Parts: sequence; structure tokens; C-alpha cells
Amino acid sequence: MWGNVGPRVAQLAPIERVRLRRIAVRYAVHGWEVTPGACLARSRFVCGRAGCPTVGCHPALENWERGASTDPARVATWWRSRPHGVLLPTGRAFDVLEVSAHLGRRLLDAVPGHPAGPGVRGPVVVTPTGRWMFLVRPGDPLRPELEHCFHVVRHGTGSWIPAPPTRLPEGPVRWAVAPEQARWRLPDSYLVQNTLIETLRADGVTLTPELLPGQLPLPRRGH
Repeated sequence: MWGNVGPRVAQLAPIERVRLRRIAVRYAVHGWEVTPGACLARSRFVCGRAGCPTVGCHPALENWERGASTDPARVATWWRSRPHGVLLPTGRAFDVLEVSAHLGRRLLDAVPGHPAGPGVRGPVVVTPTGRWMFLVRPGDPLRPELEHCFHVVRHGTGSWIPAPPTRLPEGPVRWAVAPEQARWRLPDSYLVQNTLIETLRADGVTLTPELLPGQLPLPRRGH
């Protein structure tokens, strides 16, 4: 797989590769499927697949959806010799609601005072390019008001996110709220979406279509 990859792949200290492996295994142990990402080589990513045109962050495995795993032993082998990025497939253990930094900070500030209390608090990933990613329970589509709103992107089946401590050209991916802080619990997607809608409307963003009160999706009961 790596025969055509030159020595320009980022030479992280062995302890950094071990750290990537250790954290990837920890995600797997908690039931989050993991897939290895391409390795950062200066300002681009190299996956080792012949003819791959992708230079941004992307999976190292061609069939990454089928290859993703929660098996700690299998996950550990991927980081045995290469400093792969750590990617987490979405639409499985969790979905992700991705927003801008401004909206992400506003949303996180609203969590402590939310009527649902700790039930709306979950892990939050922040990228060095300013994207905030809220991990939520999987399976719920976007509310109609958010379907065509460019401020919010939902990652479900067929997508993935870079997870800490993956490094991008602009810097490392980090946790704004680590899984341990949220006790590895995920909030209901509609609780977070409802808060997003309130925050966007408070910022003067017009959201359509409007729903009648009886049509509002209700949060599911916790598991």
C-alpha cells in the first residue's frame, strides 16, 4: 500500500504516532468506529493509493466504510508504522452537526442554561479552520428549517469527521468538549437542532419553511 509514498510524509516523533494510536484505540473501545486517514505530508495528505488525486484530509482505505472498525487490535495495527489521521465515520455511533465558529460558540454558551440540562451536552470537535462539530445521537434528519440553511451541515451515513489529535495543515483538531467531559453520552439531535434554530433566529437569520407548533419534531426519549 505504501510502496509509492516517498519520505516526504510528515516525520512525526514516534511518541506522536503512539499517541494517535492510543487515542484511536480509545475511541474504538467506547464503540466509535475508526478508520485511518491519509498522512499529512507538508501541506497535503498522502494515502498511498496509486493515482489518488485527493490532497485534502481523506480516508487512507479505499473501502473505508466497510473497513472501519471498533476492534481495538485491528485499529492499533493501522498506526503501527504510519502517523495516520484519526477519522470517525458518522451515521453509526453518532451523527454530527457542523456549524461555523461563531454559531458553535453561541450554541455551547447556551448549553448550561438549556431546560434539558446535561441532556443537551455532548462531545464537540473544533477544527483549526474554525468549524465546530457537535456529536449527537444518529438517525434524525435535519429539521425542515435547517435543510437549506448553509449555516448547518449534517454528517450522517457515508460521511466522516477528523478527530483529535489529527493534525491538519492549519493545525491540530481539538475537543471543545471532550467525550470524557460528556461521559461519552450523546445528546438528542433535535434538542441540539432546536437550540441551533433559536440561536440563528436570535442572530436575525430567516429560516424557512415555518412549521406549525403541532408539527415540531419532539426529542426522543433517552436510551
